[in-house]
Amino acid sequence: MTQNLTTVQLGQTGPAVSRLALGAMGMSGMYGQADEATSIATVHAAIDSGANLIDTGDFYGMGHNELLIRQALADRKREDVLLSVKYGALRGPDNSFGGVDTRPAATKNFLAYSLQRLGTDYIDIYRPARLDPNVPIEETIGGLADMVKAGYIRHIGLSEVGAETLRRAAAVHPIVDLQIEYSLISRGIEAEILPVARELGIGVTAYGVLSRGLLSDSLRPGQQFAPSDFRAHSPRFQGENLDANLRLVDALAKIAADHQVTVAQLAIAWVLSRGADIVPLIGARKPERWAEAVAAVDIQLSEAELATIEAAVPADQVAGGRYAPAQMAMLDSER
Repeated sequence: MTQNLTTVQLGQTGPAVSRLALGAMGMSGMYGQADEATSIATVHAAIDSGANLIDTGDFYGMGHNELLIRQALADRKREDVLLSVKYGALRGPDNSFGGVDTRPAATKNFLAYSLQRLGTDYIDIYRPARLDPNVPIEETIGGLADMVKAGYIRHIGLSEVGAETLRRAAAVHPIVDLQIEYSLISRGIEAEILPVARELGIGVTAYGVLSRGLLSDSLRPGQQFAPSDFRAHSPRFQGENLDANLRLVDALAKIAADHQVTVAQLAIAWVLSRGADIVPLIGARKPERWAEAVAAVDIQLSEAELATIEAAVPADQVAGGRYAPAQMAMLDSER
């Protein structure tokens, strides 16, 4: 089995990144309480397997995630790790979201705090978490480009934007990657966004590859989630929607059993099969879950097998949106 992950270039203008990247959001309470020591062990396991890209956001736990990553990287070489940071989301002390702010002045402010929390003097990939409806994308990218020139950022990325925004942004400064949800049951980018990203030479870092645990063996019909868990507010995980989606997962589980792999491994292998320009972000919170994901890199799927998988999980039969309506309205990628 794979011990050291191979690398691919992230977009036409980006660095060499590991075939799987670690998404750290779940280590800061987005899916319920996480153990810090176990989280740090997971970061170490990822790096030891050859992973070099770690994704975070300054609003994950209101800075907690960045401080956790700083702690995990204290005994590692900074140049061995690529840090990808999302910014711009406004939070309240009650965990509420208050929109986004990506004005150049706000960008500088968010960046200054992230550099301090991460204990570094530069961030490898910096990206607005969402499109700010009050700020032209050209203005946001211009502000980020100034930070590239000043040496505080190495590359500019985007998150959850549509094809038109990608074009407008790329006209101002090279965009290294688009971070966006993509999985067997969230395939909306295939129609327009992915072709435009490829046309422009922009890589894709795909989150939600396991659909927040849906494409795994961890959920059961009727499952209840803690109020602090993102899934407690996601339509896809509610009542009849969850039951209908788990029936799709059951169909996938039969195929996984035939291949002697887990559902999660099959779901990761499917995303990997979409192209070397797509790098899955794996939101593991335990070393054993990361090891399970790494093993998926070795799974080779024929065209016939891919067709069987896609027939078992038709994207148009997925029940419920991937975010609650208020959050969906913030997604430029869904317009």
